[in-house]
Amino acid sequence: MSDSAQASRPGLIGSIVHRPAGEEVVALPVEGRLASFDRATAWLNSDPLTPAGLHGRVVVVDFWTYTCVNWLRTLPYLRAWAAKYQDDGLTVIGVHTPEFDFEGDIENVTAQARALGVEYPIAVDTDYAIWSAFANHYWPALYIADHEGRIRFHHFGEGEYPMTELVIQQLLFAGRDGADHDLVAVEPHGLEVAADWQTLASPETYVGYRQRTGFAQDSRSLDKPNVYTLPNRLRLNEWALSGTWTVAGNAAILNEPGGGIAYKFRARDVNLVMGPSSPGASIQFRVFLDGQLATQAHGADVSADGSGTVRDPRTYQMIRQSGEISDRLIQIEFRDAGVEAYCFTFG
Repeated sequence: MSDSAQASRPGLIGSIVHRPAGEEVVALPVEGRLASFDRATAWLNSDPLTPAGLHGRVVVVDFWTYTCVNWLRTLPYLRAWAAKYQDDGLTVIGVHTPEFDFEGDIENVTAQARALGVEYPIAVDTDYAIWSAFANHYWPALYIADHEGRIRFHHFGEGEYPMTELVIQQLLFAGRDGADHDLVAVEPHGLEVAADWQTLASPETYVGYRQRTGFAQDSRSLDKPNVYTLPNRLRLNEWALSGTWTVAGNAAILNEPGGGIAYKFRARDVNLVMGPSSPGASIQFRVFLDGQLATQAHGADVSADGSGTVRDPRTYQMIRQSGEISDRLIQIEFRDAGVEAYCFTFG
């Protein structure tokens, strides 16, 4: 899914911080030119935009895919910047480049953009054309271009929000008196809340066999139904299936009702990217934590009785804990067949 590591790329090295009044502002390097958006497969919230048409505006280009939890945790800042600085000359463009096949469905992108409150222009990049034009490799990835279309800053992954906003202000307000230099304040909820990095000890884990890690059972025959039984014990960051599943390249598909998936983790939050095999289907599930229904530590997509419903393909928050974090076992039991499980993420 997302690669939030700081990649090696020519550009700004070190942080931009607040400086005393009168001290010289750090010079931003020129990293390249704003690439074309003309191969976007569709546009949402806007007519098609071009570098020429954006001349005179500062442009933030943000690469995202809607299931990416790392991107979801940046979204409150993107929304706030787009709203605060639009009238000052800022345009935020979200380039939606899909990771999973269902994220390439324009109806899914439209629905999730609406649900997530993404109101700034979206260039739908199903064919990875804009991704390639920017030589991008990450979700999320952010590039900032100045009034002349020159890229002056980039950031890969989460964090560095004050630094990024200071760059925006520097490009917007250089030489302008009376500008509002206060930084935005956000109040994230659900999946948008930053990870508890100090206690996080479980990695992003794919369920499909192409990128699978931590699977505690034998591989058996792939791409066809197999019956799985949970082992008696899982070690930290191991996971396993129960019931009849088909393990495919990018997901595991539950073939019969009553199956489940278990993961031994250490983190505040547990999320699972999943969806129904058949559009419009509803799949009921229950979440257990250390063998008990997750009534106290349930996530945003789980009710207080530990139950939930899969209706569309997206990231579901299954667990959010409070208090001391330790090794725990999550078990998700599906009452209906037809769920597709793609990827665990943690926070």
